[in-house]
Amino acid sequence: MRRRSALFLGVDGGGTKTHFALVDDEGSLVASCEGPGSYHIELGMEGMRTVLANGLDALFAQAGVDGGAVANAFFGLPAYGEDGAAQNVLDAMPHALLGHHRYRCGNDMVCAWAGSLAGEDGINIVAGTGSIAYGQRKGRAARAGGWGEAFSDEGSAYWIAAQGLNLFTRMSDGRLPRGPLYAAVRAAFDLDTDLDLCAKLADARARERIAALSQLVARAAQEGDPSAIGIFENAARELVCIVEAVRRALEFAAGESVPLSYSGGVFNAGDLILHPLRRHIDALSATYDLRAPMLAPALGAALYAASIAGRPLSPAAIGRLAAL
Repeated sequence: MRRRSALFLGVDGGGTKTHFALVDDEGSLVASCEGPGSYHIELGMEGMRTVLANGLDALFAQAGVDGGAVANAFFGLPAYGEDGAAQNVLDAMPHALLGHHRYRCGNDMVCAWAGSLAGEDGINIVAGTGSIAYGQRKGRAARAGGWGEAFSDEGSAYWIAAQGLNLFTRMSDGRLPRGPLYAAVRAAFDLDTDLDLCAKLADARARERIAALSQLVARAAQEGDPSAIGIFENAARELVCIVEAVRRALEFAAGESVPLSYSGGVFNAGDLILHPLRRHIDALSATYDLRAPMLAPALGAALYAASIAGRPLSPAAIGRLAAL
């Protein structure tokens, strides 16, 4: 009689999208789906609960199971751990959705780390809407960055977009020569006059809308705009500073290899961000081992759920997930 596979649930929350994945202990992806962002600071707790409930309903319907079939789950949630009062509410929320306590909540940075390095000791740098680094070494964990877009999140999509918008104002004023970025912003916002940009952005309360403008900066850089290229150069430098803070906190020994991976939409720019990132990393230490991410964060969350349940997936199972 065939053994029934254990199911592990991974939820990777984010400001823009939330990803759900259900995997079994043999490394098969049983079901997956995507929902809107789950940033409780913008949605409120009830709005976030709705996002999670709808996503789980769709996931379980696809798999033909209910929450009771989940052996363990990990919910990686944006801004988790940054507000003690909110954390109590977040910790309790999955119980009503799953019908049991076989889960753990944490910051979504854990999903990215667990996916990119398949749970191996090392560091992951996230550059999505925001930016943050997280790592583990010999049972210890550390993070750096992730303080929010108002005064931090250096190197993130929001930060890149804000730098790009600042460049536009300088180009408009004549403080800088007008390059491809100037025309790109005018076209994107259909501006009759440059100052109309103020009104166009006046209702841009959602940070995701600002962050999405980082794609304009990337296109301008790819078209050779030196100021836009400089933004990505500075973004890479800032991201490496965040990584280095985690390396020091984890006390990697001199000469010890430091596995390092990455995740988040900023890295969709490819070599535009990866080339300067490698250069700044190599200038700090030759012991960094920069690797492409092995698994998506939602799969990393499921992998982590299995690990914290004391039932880690085998290398063969992880290999099957990586081959998806």
